[in-house]
Amino acid sequence: MPHVLDRIRVGSAPDSWGVWFPDDPRQVPWDRFLDEVAEAGYEWIELGPYGYLPTDPARLREEVDRRGLRVSAGTVFTALHRGPGVWADTWAHVGRVAALTRAMGARHLVVIPSFWRDDRTAEILEPPELTTEQWGHLARGMERLGREVKETYGLDIVVHPHADTHIDTEAHVARFLDATDPALVGLCLDTGHYAYCGGDSVRLIETYGERLGYLHLKQVDPAVLADVVARGLPFGPAVQRGVMCEPPHGVPELGPVLEAAQKLGVDLFAIVEQDMYPCEPDRPLPIAERTRRFLRSCGA
Repeated sequence: MPHVLDRIRVGSAPDSWGVWFPDDPRQVPWDRFLDEVAEAGYEWIELGPYGYLPTDPARLREEVDRRGLRVSAGTVFTALHRGPGVWADTWAHVGRVAALTRAMGARHLVVIPSFWRDDRTAEILEPPELTTEQWGHLARGMERLGREVKETYGLDIVVHPHADTHIDTEAHVARFLDATDPALVGLCLDTGHYAYCGGDSVRLIETYGERLGYLHLKQVDPAVLADVVARGLPFGPAVQRGVMCEPPHGVPELGPVLEAAQKLGVDLFAIVEQDMYPCEPDRPLPIAERTRRFLRSCGA
């Protein structure tokens, strides 16, 4: 029998329904997502890209309540390594998302760093390695963001290492965590992105467990990933090739990840995010139902 993972709260997200953008004709409508995520057996959801779900708090509250759903987090995108000059635009974006997140009763804001290459065209937007000065801007900027989000909205930020960003590999994640104040900056460990970039999720949890504030659950297909690496493909085309696959058919094994998280002795969200943009509209629900059954078999 699997261990009972009573500190882990499982959910899913628009990402698992092929949603990457606030509005895109290739994505399922938001009401269908809400209907199907509830039907699949999930109680918790994320907001997804701001503007995909209704942004009026009263309307969104009504929509999620009548489906028995609750919101765990919102998501923001930042480029704080560029220095104080980007703060005003960053805070304007963060404020919109944070206000809705707080209004929905959630406590977390997932922070994703900006991409260094375009996730569709592969155009190189910036060097993949930051300078020492840029690392300083990134660390101080995230600490400021953590402080001001907490003071203004009562939310905790959790920074999400992500493929094709400057916080991706084990070395970059460790450098970022070592450079930031644990009281201000938490970690959202995405098991799929970390494996995509060569990282070991269980080792990260065991090494930096006190920083872990949130989990995204996904798996990578090793054969597809090897081809992606060999071809130097950006993340968008890699997803279209199926690099993020349905559990339990990829890596890392999610059972040991969840057990390592359980051992931390804190309550954690574990939100399923199987990148599938773009996908056929009838594809996500059966996968979501099977994934929920699989996670129950792990004790979650």
